[in-house]
Amino acid sequence: MMNTPLSYAPDVRAALDDGGPVVALESTIITHGMPWPQNLETAQRVEAEVRAAGATPATIAVMGGRIHIGLTQDGLVQLAQAKDVMKLSRADLAACLATGATGATTVAATMICAHLAGIGVFATGGIGGVHRGAELSFDVSADLHELAATPVTVVAAGAKAILDLPKTLEVLETLGVPVIAYRQAAFPAFWSRDSGLGAPLQADSAAVIAAAHRMRVRLGLPGGQLIANPIPTDAEIPREEILPVIEQALEEAQAQGIAAKSVTPFLLQRIYELTAGRSLEANIALVLNNARLAADIATELSRGS
Repeated sequence: MMNTPLSYAPDVRAALDDGGPVVALESTIITHGMPWPQNLETAQRVEAEVRAAGATPATIAVMGGRIHIGLTQDGLVQLAQAKDVMKLSRADLAACLATGATGATTVAATMICAHLAGIGVFATGGIGGVHRGAELSFDVSADLHELAATPVTVVAAGAKAILDLPKTLEVLETLGVPVIAYRQAAFPAFWSRDSGLGAPLQADSAAVIAAAHRMRVRLGLPGGQLIANPIPTDAEIPREEILPVIEQALEEAQAQGIAAKSVTPFLLQRIYELTAGRSLEANIALVLNNARLAADIATELSRGS
């Protein structure tokens, strides 16, 4: 651990040294999720939400053979304009570091890096999961196994709605990952507050979520917990409205032979086009909402048991 190639932004290092609340943030939303300059503006807004809620944001990325735990404003601009950035999960992280390439962290890689840095809470948009047709393709996101292995509380608006949500919940249950809906009984589906599926668990306060995090540590249980935080009501695209759009995008992807890692970017772009940009607006709103809740959880964790 002493030789782990971590570089800390000064404010993140100070917060960790003081035992203050810190929230990890992924970087693929910057490099692969939005065009310039909207990607930079969104990253800055998310960090501002974390700060406004009393915590320190730590956007994580790999640059120059180092894992950067927190980025300066210059670092954010550099990453937002970078070309040929690797999209890093558990399988790619070490190779990216060894070659000195630039890499943006997915949910799985961000969890790994956050844990290495001593950060217990991470805010993202939506986790990956079991893709539709996975019984034939075996396309299951590494995010699910990371949640079962790495002790970080992940705040997301559920799983991405383009996935097979019932199978995603089944795999999470099999892996022993707590799935906790925030202030509602339904499992949210990214752009929509209600997926039509019930959540296994419910918590109504950041204090309860932090207490559950600490109890897992005391019990010696591996892995983290998924906090399913529904998108704000005024920003959601209701399930009955978004489902036909998702189905059309899926049919187009199949007709064009799009597969593997190309599926998700294609679907998100096509859904953006079919909703005239509304899906991206909802995406930004839910990420900001998750950042606020994650900051509240981190604050509770920093107070101790």
